[in-house]
Amino acid sequence: MTDAEWALIRRLLPRANRRGRPRKTELRRVIEAILYIVSTGCQWRALPQEFPPYSTVQGYFYRWRDTGRWQRIVSVLVRRARKKLGRTPKPTAAVIDSQSAPTTQAGGPRGYDAGKRIYGRKRHIVTDTNGLLLGVHVHPANVQDCHGAVPLLKNVRMNFPRLRH
Repeated sequence: MTDAEWALIRRLLPRANRRGRPRKTELRRVIEAILYIVSTGCQWRALPQEFPPYSTVQGYFYRWRDTGRWQRIVSVLVRRARKKLGRTPKPTAAVIDSQSAPTTQAGGPRGYDAGKRIYGRKRHIVTDTNGLLLGVHVHPANVQDCHGAVPLLKNVRMNFPRLRH
């Protein structure tokens, strides 16, 4: 991660709490480890030694997911990218699509999509008209599109209220 990229993301991360134990791990290293996992697809436990312990990285990842921090980071980055493209920061139109994918992984949501004959997961993705990611939701493959898209669209509308249906 470049210094310029870090300067942009650092503002969006939580500050260290003044009370309690001081942070031992730099958040930049945590972000770099998460980006490594996303780009290589490696397992948490296979994270190279050059990064913080996998349990620390995993803890931050899930905490930020559960508190909505990742969604806020994506929203800020999308607005910034749209401005660079000469567009209004907040999109008014979007595209939604779904994809079923087979999985053999244990844990997580799984189901059978009879239409595609796939046992696995389905993901709904919303992008703006430039292809920038606005939201994603993963659920069992047996969830119909009309039902699976609803929670995703509610979430995207909260972050990008100018979107119209």
